[in-house]
This record gives sequence, structure tokens and C-alpha cells, in this order.
Amino acid sequence: MAAVSASPLPPEPVEGRPAFAELVESLPDPVLVVVSHDAEDPADRRVAFANRAARELLRIQGEGAPLVSSIRNPRVLEAVEESLFGRLEGEAAYEAGGAQDRYWRVSTRPLETLADGGRQALLVMRDETDSRRNERMRADFLANASHELRTPLASLTGFIETLRGHAKDDAVARERFLGVMAAQASRMARLIDDLLSLSRIELNEHIAPEGKVDVALAVLDVLDALSPLAAERGVKLKTSLPERGVATITGDRDQILQVAQNLIDNAAKYTPGGDAVQIEVLVGQTADQAIAPLRASAARLSILNPDLVGGERFVVLRCTDRGPGIAREHLPRLSERFYRVEGQKSGERLGTGLGLAIVKHIVNRHRGGLVVESEEGHGTTFTAYFPWLQQNRHETVA
Repeated sequence: MAAVSASPLPPEPVEGRPAFAELVESLPDPVLVVVSHDAEDPADRRVAFANRAARELLRIQGEGAPLVSSIRNPRVLEAVEESLFGRLEGEAAYEAGGAQDRYWRVSTRPLETLADGGRQALLVMRDETDSRRNERMRADFLANASHELRTPLASLTGFIETLRGHAKDDAVARERFLGVMAAQASRMARLIDDLLSLSRIELNEHIAPEGKVDVALAVLDVLDALSPLAAERGVKLKTSLPERGVATITGDRDQILQVAQNLIDNAAKYTPGGDAVQIEVLVGQTADQAIAPLRASAARLSILNPDLVGGERFVVLRCTDRGPGIAREHLPRLSERFYRVEGQKSGERLGTGLGLAIVKHIVNRHRGGLVVESEEGHGTTFTAYFPWLQQNRHETVA
């Protein structure tokens, strides 16, 4: 009968580290063990152990580092204190700032006292970003949808009642009312499509995309679709694009198409007939080059700033219109849901007020940036820039 080999035992603990540390090392949730010998000195709380997830999240350089250099949230530090010296289990929730907001729930519990009298506490972090985003999206969807749908629904209801009443036999009025009703129904359909699109984008905003996208080719695809509409308005679409395969980024192609379509379509709406929209794709730009002012007299605002890595280069998508421009006080609110600049019309084909919100969230998911520059009477420029997949470049950029 063949001998049965014994199952391997858990690795022996390294000196100064708790037992089963190597097993905890592979857990996806950040786990720390905090040690302190002095209840009166908050700086004495030190990280005795941090698994890989904790080291990467909190940027812990080594064991023995002060806890306050990695976690500064007072509610979390208070929970650690309760577990260390009050021998109580604790819990705290907090939001970590940055380009990608994260929501964490922290649980603490006391561990055995060390031989030298030092107190130990276990700290476990659970990422609740997804559940928080879902809750917020549901609340936002209901509030925004109910507000924005109320007007077209009221219009449809009013016209239906009119057609049922005295206009029932009036052929001219009936045709006019049906045309208005069709326009309102189309508006509702666009609104619902944009709301659902924005909800899907926000749901996955914290998950980095994995595909490869040539931004210049995406722009060409959008131009093929928008050129007939621009021609109807008498607006020219001028481009300056790099050669194929150069402007490549890590991204979701459908979402990059959405960014290009929203920016180009918006620019074409506000450009008067006989004038042109300028669309540029630039490669190998630094962050400073991507956000550099184009006109000294224009107002400008960085709507979204990425977390920068030293020496990082970007692919820049820039759309410039020749419209009426936007006053400085409106710039900070442009990417808010449903925000529209008062006094500006975009023609018969009104937008839903969600386009720039969609652009902002897509750019954020792609770890990029978004800038607006505008001068009243001289048009507006939107610049979206994305980390460049540099292994596809054909030459060194100075």
C-alpha cells in the first residue's frame, strides 16, 4: 500500500513576527499587528507586522514603523487604542482621499500581551468601496431621474389630455402636438441612456481597464459618425492626429469613444455655422505640457488631476470650439450632473446635462486628467489626457 505523505505544515514563524504570518501575507485584505509599550505616548504605536496588501495600500516601508505615519484617521487610531489598552474590540469606517476615493471599514481586536509587557492589537481593513458606490448611485439615480423626468412627463401628460379633449378633431394641432410629444419622448430616452451609462461607469470606476486603445483611431471612428451632423450645421471638423499605433493607451475602447464623442459633439454644437472645431491628439506630453495654458487671457480649470508618477508621459485629446465661451464662475460646476450654463443654447438637439460628468468619470477610471479653458466670445477648449503606453512609441521623446 502506497504511503500517504503528510500535508505540509504552516511555515514556522520568523523571529519577531506572529505565527502564521506567511499565511496572512497572502490575504487580499490589509492586516496589521500593532504593538505599544507606552499608553501615554501615541507615537509609540508601531507596526509589528503588515501583510502584503497592507504594505502596498499604506506604503509601509518596514516593520517597526510608527502607525501614525501610515494611518492618520482619528477614528481608526481611537479604535486601536481601545484594543491595545482597553482590551476591547473596535470598529471604524473612513474614506481615503486621492484621485480614486476608497471606503474602508476597520476592525480591531486585542491580542495576547507580549512577554516584555507590550500590548498587541490586530487591525483588519475591509474595502467597502463597491457597496458604498452602489448605495450612492441608487440614491443619486432616484433623485436626479425624478427631477429631470418630471418636465417631459408633465408635457406629455398635458398634450395627451389636450388630444383627448378639444384638439381631438383638429388635424393641424394634432400633428404639432404629436411632434412635440415625440421630441419629449426622445429627450427622456437620451436621459435614461445617459443615466444608465453613468451608473455603469461609476460602478467600475475604481477598476483600472486592461485593454489597449489607439486614441487617434477612436477619434477617427467618432468623426465618421459625427461628420454628417456637423455638415448639417455647417461646422467643419479639423484634425491633427499622429500616425496609427502611436497614441496607444491602456483603456476601455468603448469608453474612450464616449469621451471623444461627448467632447467633439459638444464642441460642434456650440460652434457657429461656417466655423471649425479643432481636434488634436498629441503624444508623449508631460503633465505640465498637457495642462499648459493656450491663451493667457482665458480662464482655465483642472477638473480632474491624476496621481502622477515621476517622468510619466501622456496622450492628449484636445477639442477646441469657436462658440460663445464660458464665464469663469461656471467652470467649477461643468462636470456636475445636469448642470447647464444659463443663457447658452446648443440648438434644437439639447443635451441631457450628463455628458461632461460621463467624461470626467471615464477619464478618472483611466487615471487621466481633464482641463477646461474658456474665454467669453472666443470659444472653449477641453483637454483630456491619459497615461501613454510607451512601449508602442516609435521614437524617444525629448
